[in-house]
Amino acid sequence: MKALAISRATGLVQFKCTQSYYSLAGRELEREMFPLLADQGLGLLVWSPLAGGFLPGKFTRTKAEKGVRRTDFDFPPIDKNKAFDIIDVMQRMAGGHGATVPQVALAWLLAQERVTSVIIGARTLDQLEDNLKSIELSFGADDLNALDAVSRLLPEYPAWMNALPSDRLPGEERRLERRPSS
Repeated sequence: MKALAISRATGLVQFKCTQSYYSLAGRELEREMFPLLADQGLGLLVWSPLAGGFLPGKFTRTKAEKGVRRTDFDFPPIDKNKAFDIIDVMQRMAGGHGATVPQVALAWLLAQERVTSVIIGARTLDQLEDNLKSIELSFGADDLNALDAVSRLLPEYPAWMNALPSDRLPGEERRLERRPSS
């Protein structure tokens, strides 16, 4: 926001897009950056859409695949237990759509309103061809809701506090009943 304000104030060309990490296993961008992107009309170019190779399902709760980057360089950081739950849902969806788990993860990203494009990190021709097929996959509301439910962010303070019943939210008045005088 500061860079946009400085470029606006000094007459410089403003950037039009941000390149940021975003995936089903890493949705933190939604907290502050999504409102900024929407407000400023910026695009989002996603890097590491498969969470550093974790989301394709190479890892299970009981074993890690040898010889892949994430085994030696665990980046970007993710909640692995939650990511395994996400993979479980994606595996069911992939089977139902005749797709692969990476295709489901990439198609979900491409279905997000704020996402402009995705940088894929295919290392082989097979991976590239598989990843590109994600554009042929489309989801219904039930599919999107299932992926959202398993991957959504837990509310942080003050959001969880604001969700509690209250008579003190902005714009609301507290009405006290007057007791009759004796």
